[in-house]
Amino acid sequence: MSDAEEAVSALYELGLTEYEARCFVALTRLSSGTAKEISQVADVPRSRVYDTIERLERRGLVNVQQTDPREYNAVEIDTACRRIREDYDSRINAAENALENLERPESKADEGMWAITQQEYVTERIVTFLDDAEEIVHYIAPATEMARQEIIEGLANAAERGASVYIEVPTEDDRDAFEIDDPNMTIVVSPDLQSTEEVYAEFPGQLLMTDNREIIATGLKQSDLPGVTNEMAVWSYGRDHGFAVWMRELLNDRLERVSSFDADS
Repeated sequence: MSDAEEAVSALYELGLTEYEARCFVALTRLSSGTAKEISQVADVPRSRVYDTIERLERRGLVNVQQTDPREYNAVEIDTACRRIREDYDSRINAAENALENLERPESKADEGMWAITQQEYVTERIVTFLDDAEEIVHYIAPATEMARQEIIEGLANAAERGASVYIEVPTEDDRDAFEIDDPNMTIVVSPDLQSTEEVYAEFPGQLLMTDNREIIATGLKQSDLPGVTNEMAVWSYGRDHGFAVWMRELLNDRLERVSSFDADS
């Protein structure tokens, strides 16, 4: 793809029509041009150049010289980019405001069980659950290397807000990554996490339950690329289905052991 075609494609993605993008790119390649010249360079029918240029002028992207025949030139590139950005941001804000004003259903739209296949969204979902936690957090990390800084910060913030935070790690060495001086946080070494087993070439990564409601479980799988690990997850919000019921039961059994350890220490 040529630079000109790439520019046309980018402008189209930012909200210009194809003809608008082609005419603007053509004008950036000309010091100034008539409708006939723009048509030839942009590969746009001459009959469509006039209305397209009018729209570009209204956007503040083109100047018109009142000569015979009329000539047109593009504004400076930095000016054009600023105006396109302002227009794009304005559309985003309008969409956001309209969506915010929509009447929301009383029940949670995301109740049920969902899957995530992109690692960055796995971390984002964990952090979202931690940010919403009010009473209790139970975080189990067989693969502590997957506990990214934003997750550790989310755990600390939940404890600071007053939620009881319980963290299970495989070894004493793993405690160091989570050592946060907060009376609401308990970090327990659970040796059974050292012996997690492979299932269909996947290993347990992280498991989180917050407020006995939100649950996310992640699995790790080695990528075909050297040194790259893929993390996928399933997550649930709500109390109305089998996965949530069983996970709460199993995790609460572990949590009782962790809590008793805290009381004895």
